[in-house]
Amino acid sequence: MPKKANELSDKELRAIVNTGKNGWFAVGRVAGLGIQVRGSTASSWILRVVVNGKRRNIGLGGYPELSLSNARTTAGTIKEKIRIGIDPISERKAIKSKTKEEQAKLITFKELANEYIEKRSKDFKTIQQLRKLKQILRDYALPSIGERIISDINLNDIKSMLLPLWETKTETAQRLRIYVSHIFDAAIAQSLYTELNPARWDGGLKTLLPPPAKITKTQHHKALVVEDMAKFWGELTKREWMSAKALQFLILTAARSGEVRKATWNEINFNDRLWTIPAERMKAGKEHKVPLSSLAITLLKQMPQECEYIFPSTKMSPLTDVSISKAPKRIGYDVTAHGFRSTFKDWSRKYTNYADDVTELALAHVHSDSTRAAYARDELIEKRRLLMNDWSNFCVKEIIQASNITSLRASV
Repeated sequence: MPKKANELSDKELRAIVNTGKNGWFAVGRVAGLGIQVRGSTASSWILRVVVNGKRRNIGLGGYPELSLSNARTTAGTIKEKIRIGIDPISERKAIKSKTKEEQAKLITFKELANEYIEKRSKDFKTIQQLRKLKQILRDYALPSIGERIISDINLNDIKSMLLPLWETKTETAQRLRIYVSHIFDAAIAQSLYTELNPARWDGGLKTLLPPPAKITKTQHHKALVVEDMAKFWGELTKREWMSAKALQFLILTAARSGEVRKATWNEINFNDRLWTIPAERMKAGKEHKVPLSSLAITLLKQMPQECEYIFPSTKMSPLTDVSISKAPKRIGYDVTAHGFRSTFKDWSRKYTNYADDVTELALAHVHSDSTRAAYARDELIEKRRLLMNDWSNFCVKEIIQASNITSLRASV
């Protein structure tokens, strides 16, 4: 029969703890209950018991937070549970798991949205994509459902969030719905949401909102009629604005506004006559090489190299998108800078025999399987070089014709 421990008083317990001697000391009254002393800084209650044939040490809490009297009461309760067949350790784990589960259900939409943004930040290829995601969620989702518990949000809440912009900003509303749907997919995967995804179009929204196709029409960028290109070019080259120079380069390279505005001198290889745009500035997230025509090279050599940017603003920072967009309008043409990519494509279809893969690569479109194969092989650089030279000749056609007429008259 095991020796029964002396029943310690509060004073005797404090004396043991104050010695700072490491060890486990029985305190009596409840068999197996003792104080675990670890120096003079930490003491805790340990109940030594046998549960289902196994010796277990069950921690009850720290001393003096849990007093001697309360430790004995707690230990007695645990031993009574063991006597009637309840495993206190398994019970404690179940309670802890249940508590964790209940706490998880209190997660707000905003918390999950932040997790989603963090994840997508590693997937997006450009900073602009991440900025747009943050802006749309910040402006339209968070004010409506941001502080709501995720499990409390339903289909009508999503409808109320989307309705104010569904017919006025349909494209933005569609992006918002997709982003929010992804967030609910993540919540469902984590068992934080047990209903159908309320942001899925087929999940019920299509019965509450009109189809996007019926309330909006695709808005194309206004493009210059290809037959007016030479006349426009003649007007454009009369202007000495920096935005006009940037627009010339944009036209000659069939590039996007952002690619031109942020172009730097170290991206230009004059020997190989190539402009290499880094992946982080490309919409597709892939490095893009642009063969430069003689006219494009001439334009670049006329630009002063005052800072890293080829077409800087007066503050030596990149030009704004608005400044380039306004350049055509300043000379009387109601077209957009981006629209010149369409003009280039129209020209290639109507006036040349270049394969579609060649012109698609010139526009940095790598969508079809055949274009992907061409891109992977050699990007069709030399064929594109011929294409861009022909395009620049077409742009200056009227200037060349005028020059020839002047020369002819001078010789008469």
